[in-house]
Amino acid sequence: MGRVHVIRHGKPASTWGGHDDDPGLDDAGREQARAVAAVLAALPEGPVRVISSPLRRCRETAAPLAALLGVEVEIEPAVGEIPTPADLAPEARPAWLKQAFAGDWADIEGDRDYQGWTVEVGCALARYEGCAVFSHFVALNAAVAAAQGTSAVMAFRPDHASVTVFEVVDNRLRLVEKGREASTGVL
Repeated sequence: MGRVHVIRHGKPASTWGGHDDDPGLDDAGREQARAVAAVLAALPEGPVRVISSPLRRCRETAAPLAALLGVEVEIEPAVGEIPTPADLAPEARPAWLKQAFAGDWADIEGDRDYQGWTVEVGCALARYEGCAVFSHFVALNAAVAAAQGTSAVMAFRPDHASVTVFEVVDNRLRLVEKGREASTGVL
């Protein structure tokens, strides 16, 4: 049984409803990235690889840990943001997400099987025993749902740079500890 540490990205320079669809970190987010890197690097059986969503805020949060460990950040699209329906206008995304968080994965409207997406996120994370994986609010909720076999979209509210810990048992995730929670701009 190996552990996977899944970290929500640090505070971005713009909000999820903003005009920049791939913002980097603001000053607070960069400090959060340095702080979480120090914590993870000091763990007795800490991560040996650093995996990140392709999005800039995750890559920038992952970079300090990768530097401390002397490894490259590996990109994994499967731990990226929830796929938005192709026909959804960017300005409609915040309302779509709010509606999604009010229900179950199977009820999310769009051109994708979002319940299946939770399984994909869980399977991707299960491949990364011994790693730190930098991801997103919604993907963390998907991972918790996959690990606990629940259907509700909102499992918890992971704070920026919080660490959620899973064990990999028989190629599946088992939740060990949810990361620090806080109110966010998502809901």
